[in-house]
Amino acid sequence: MTNLKQLAAIKAAEYISDGMIVGLGTGSTAYYFVEELGRRVEKEGLQIIGVTTSSQTGSQAEALGIPLKSVDEVECIDITVDGADEVTPQFNGIKGGGGALLMEKIVAVSTKKYVWIVDESKMVETLGAFKLPVEVVQYGADRLFRAFAQLGYKPSFREVDGKRYITDMKNFIIDLDLGTIPDPVALAKQLDSTVGVVEHGLFNGMVDQLIVAGKFGVKSLEKKEK
Repeated sequence: MTNLKQLAAIKAAEYISDGMIVGLGTGSTAYYFVEELGRRVEKEGLQIIGVTTSSQTGSQAEALGIPLKSVDEVECIDITVDGADEVTPQFNGIKGGGGALLMEKIVAVSTKKYVWIVDESKMVETLGAFKLPVEVVQYGADRLFRAFAQLGYKPSFREVDGKRYITDMKNFIIDLDLGTIPDPVALAKQLDSTVGVVEHGLFNGMVDQLIVAGKFGVKSLEKKEK
């Protein structure tokens, strides 16, 4: 069976050319994009600078010989390519299944063109079946957990090996099992105004282009200008 994630990633890598500063996403789909860029750097002499969204992607890119700079060392990023956990036809989405949502969003807002690569299973009519990650500071995290529970958000601390997962930025993640998010913009505003919340996995209207791989091939969708 053809790997749909890999197909989308290879298509996205075609947009990368010499001299670009490229945001490198995190996760199972972005992994293939970084691998393809590494191949092009080695085999084609592609000249780029990468800006990574996690320590995991940083390690992968370094091993492939992709030169790196931090987001603070560049004026802007030409293009960022990342995966997503859910996407709607309105180009709203959930990210953060890999735990890198804060760094991913910082890189996203620093980029001229923001591209998501997904397989067709990630396309949904309404967000929420995938748990919404919320990155929170460690101090007061249990208080926030209780507040989310009272709101009926069915929170759970993300754990690894029985211990609370700690992000690259030294925060916790609380995953909200919402089932459905009828108004992602309103929920984003609520979370943005919640003290102790550092960032959340709602990426509303941020992506410019979707590259979707499915059983009938790879298609590119551009965000409609309002």
